[in-house]
Amino acid sequence: MEASIEHLTRGTVRTADVLLLVTEPYYRSLETMGRMAPLARELGIPFILGVANKIRGDRDEAALREYASRRQIELAGVVPYDESVTEADRQGRALFDCAPTAPAVLAVTELADALEQRWASVQRASVSR
Repeated sequence: MEASIEHLTRGTVRTADVLLLVTEPYYRSLETMGRMAPLARELGIPFILGVANKIRGDRDEAALREYASRRQIELAGVVPYDESVTEADRQGRALFDCAPTAPAVLAVTELADALEQRWASVQRASVSR
């Protein structure tokens, strides 16, 4: 789904098990995440996780982590700012194809693996109940 608070206000994500709130280290993006998390909680979405995107360094990451923590949003991962993303877009190619070892690709792969492992453990726990 594209970035929009509309999905939450209309309840179109009501049946989601997990909601990833991808945010950037800029005021408007952070405030959008800060507004979306409480709406998602009201809808009863069990897992609401943040993903920090376009992080340029430790300062960006620390500020975003602090913001998320104050709003009880767990960060699932951090994706660094990466010029390879812009270059792949210019070429009209998938980043994973043209720069498979780019920092952003490695971070997204790590995030996907972590989410997959976490989801598998949640599924195992719910089956054993």
